[in-house]
Amino acid sequence: MKLAFIGIGKVGFAIASHLQKKGHQIIVAGNNPDSESVKKALAECSDFSLLPVQKAVDAADMVFLATPFNANEAALQGIAFQGKTLVDCTNPVGPGISHGLRSECSGSELVQELAPDAKVVKAFSIYGFENFADSAFPGYDVKPAMLIAGNDAAAKQQVAAINTDMGFETVDTGALSQALHLEHMTLLWVKMVRAGGHHPHFTWAYLEKAL
Repeated sequence: MKLAFIGIGKVGFAIASHLQKKGHQIIVAGNNPDSESVKKALAECSDFSLLPVQKAVDAADMVFLATPFNANEAALQGIAFQGKTLVDCTNPVGPGISHGLRSECSGSELVQELAPDAKVVKAFSIYGFENFADSAFPGYDVKPAMLIAGNDAAAKQQVAAINTDMGFETVDTGALSQALHLEHMTLLWVKMVRAGGHHPHFTWAYLEKAL
């Protein structure tokens, strides 16, 4: 598939480079070719292409939003998605690694408001970039879980196919409002790793007992 990335920092680049190795075509969506993150991404992956944001969205089968949360409004302003899947990888983080929206609603629901003609799916947010670059855990007979949330079933199926390519087992948690709880999982991971000194190479797994 053709995948456009709005935001190509650590998280966006880790996902994009992994998926490029799986045969997907990566389009960096950027209006500023002199951006340091854009220049770095293109230097490290010469197969990435660069297009202005709207042209990248138009050309893509799916779009990833991987900007800092506070940049979402500016990044999405005036962009027409025309019903395409928009994967929200962003997280609202407030002071003291708290929820940036005071847990009153999820960041993904705000993304949906900013992009009303997109089918927003929350994914790739509950871990740090290290586990998106390399999701392999040799020695285990289960895949790491990727929890997702969204209101459109077809969009979630599209994201689930990407999860499989990335080496994750998809766990559908329900409607987009469930993204609030996924964002709290992100905060837990961040507090453990970035603040608590736990090593970053760990994920959650989904174990289901047959009854």
